[in-house]
Amino acid sequence: MTKLMVEAVDVHKRFGSLEVLKGINLTVEQGQVACLLGPSGSGKSTFLRCINHLEKIEAGTIRVAGDTVGYAERGGRLHELRETEVAAQRRRVGMVFQRFNLFPHMTALENVAEAPVQVLGRSKSDTRRRALELLDEVGLSNKADVYPSALSGGQQQRVAIARALAMEPELMLFDEPTSALDPELVGEVLDVMRRLAESGMTMIVVTHEIGFAREVGDVAVFMDDGVIVETGDPQEVLVDPSEERTQSFLSKVL
Repeated sequence: MTKLMVEAVDVHKRFGSLEVLKGINLTVEQGQVACLLGPSGSGKSTFLRCINHLEKIEAGTIRVAGDTVGYAERGGRLHELRETEVAAQRRRVGMVFQRFNLFPHMTALENVAEAPVQVLGRSKSDTRRRALELLDEVGLSNKADVYPSALSGGQQQRVAIARALAMEPELMLFDEPTSALDPELVGEVLDVMRRLAESGMTMIVVTHEIGFAREVGDVAVFMDDGVIVETGDPQEVLVDPSEERTQSFLSKVL
């Protein structure tokens, strides 16, 4: 039986009078890679942040691995979880941002090893060994003792991916992970994400990399103005879209 990793039902989000998400419905199965595409301001990154409860939704429901994100049902009503409970939920979800957000005073190895020790209570020796393995997986075993300031943007982003994986997440969220990189560094990050997808990790990726979405994605989701305009197999949505708005967007970016 296929397991749903993410289920969003009629999700609404507003900032003041601006409605950013206008009833999002989306399911992502375990092991799938879903790529969110669309113009800037369409709500993609906001939706991603709602999945991790970094933004609170006004209406609807988001479930990750069957658990309602940010809320618990008691007596037939939803009650917001305490911050410590939300933090426990977030441990199951890794998130990689546009900016790398590495600790500048820590080496690559220390950046990767910090959270499992502080948050999960793992031993320093075990965590260090696992952190070295993860750095090797992202092609940076020779940069373990290097500080972020001496790494390229692509290398910093790969360290950020290793840091997220160190928490052993069930789901990985990527918010335009290559948008802050010089063009020649984009490929090295996408290669790491490609290998991660091949390993079976469930991933939701906000991206403008159409080629990556077509090659690696299982589901392509085109968003515009806070709604999902079109969703389906990437070969269909990105090669022969049925919606005029999708066609117009792709004609400008391809």
